[in-house]
Amino acid sequence: MLTTIHIIGILLTVGVLLAVSIASGRKVKDARSFATGGRAGSWMVCGAILGTLVGGQSTIGTAQLAFSFGISAWWFTIGAALGALLLGLVYAGPLRRSGCTTLMEVVRKQYGPRAETVGSILFLIGIFISITSQLLSSSAMLGSLFGLPLTAALTVGAVLVAAIVLFGGIKSAGASGIVKLLLLYLCSLAAGIAVWRLGHGLVGIRESVADLYSSSLLAQMNDISGAEDIHRRYGSLIARGPLKDIGGCLSLTLGVVCTQTYAQAVWSAATTRKAKLGAVYCAALIPLIGAACTLVGMYMRGHYVTAAEAAALQGAGKTLPDGIGVIENSLQAFPAFILNHLPSWLGGIALGTLLINILGCASGLVLGASTIVMRDVVHRDSLAGMRLAIVGLLALGVVVAHFMRGSFINDLGFLSLGLRAAALLLPLSFALWLPGRFTSKGVVASMIAGTAAMLAAGLLHLPADPMYYGLAASALVLAIPARRP
Repeated sequence: MLTTIHIIGILLTVGVLLAVSIASGRKVKDARSFATGGRAGSWMVCGAILGTLVGGQSTIGTAQLAFSFGISAWWFTIGAALGALLLGLVYAGPLRRSGCTTLMEVVRKQYGPRAETVGSILFLIGIFISITSQLLSSSAMLGSLFGLPLTAALTVGAVLVAAIVLFGGIKSAGASGIVKLLLLYLCSLAAGIAVWRLGHGLVGIRESVADLYSSSLLAQMNDISGAEDIHRRYGSLIARGPLKDIGGCLSLTLGVVCTQTYAQAVWSAATTRKAKLGAVYCAALIPLIGAACTLVGMYMRGHYVTAAEAAALQGAGKTLPDGIGVIENSLQAFPAFILNHLPSWLGGIALGTLLINILGCASGLVLGASTIVMRDVVHRDSLAGMRLAIVGLLALGVVVAHFMRGSFINDLGFLSLGLRAAALLLPLSFALWLPGRFTSKGVVASMIAGTAAMLAAGLLHLPADPMYYGLAASALVLAIPARRP
């Protein structure tokens, strides 16, 4: 139950973030420093990446997935960490040496303005899907905490995102990311310790899940057919199949490399060494957060049922097992754990931190998208124009999120990252390491083919992750057009 102490903790935590963002934003004097900073240290780079990469999906979404599929939920943060590592160790140097400030500018220098325009449009689709999913996450948090209706919750979330990023750009995202890093580890450590103590270790958590599914109706509702099936689902890293789980990890890893927001963090560094170190720090820190969120989700599965499951049990004339609580849906797993199993003062900080995660991630994505709009589509370097683009993207995001309110947030995130990689990974990589090998026409065709193949695979529910189809189509089409002599 939300108490006054919870509310005070939430407001204070969000207030600290906003104060840091606005204070750091006072140093921004022009559009270039707004977008890329240029003098950030390694921890500032780490904060900028982590502040946008560890959002609603890495925390609330990971706990939600663990609620249904156990430790395989860890793949999300593993993939995010591998993406940060790949960005820092492999791509940071070439990106900085390119002399560009956007990924699409790299593509344009090699393949011309048409490739830049097509790539920008496809890229913006992927980022916008992520912005929408983060706004939905924020509305879920705000709605559950303060009882706001959907439209009001979406609007408040968008206003908070704008406040975080409008006055500081990448400097704001980096500084608030460092604050969020500290808060995340405080809350993750507290949640991990609480879960370990309450659940009596991993063995105890697994036993509680098995006990819950001793109800044949609950087992049937979740497609569980015995003890072996429970162990396979909750105790395996490939519970949903190796092609699905590893494919999801691949989508995250490659999607991070192909996201403007994370590339901007690399460009914001004072030196290439600091850019690499910042990305490596981020890669080392992210999986620990994912591990804590995974444990929370598994613990909640063993001690809670969803409202739909409770209604089905009651409809069948059965009562809830002793000591089992009810949450509205699996997305509420992490917030419910904080409200019910942490001290109120710490719970308030944790809830505020979760809200900050979502808002910080959305702010970084909006900043990256606005940079693409201004420099790759509009071709203007204007601070006022960039801020106007931010407001426009958020307003459109609120409208779209309202119509997509029934969508799964995790599915939107996986689709978003995969689409970015399917469209951009090969053209970007060839532009950096194998210039002059492919025509502009071939690159444009590969971008479109990769995006279309991934969308088709998802809509048709083809086996394996859609990322495989997107990358295969992009590579195949890129190889077909005539090469330059």
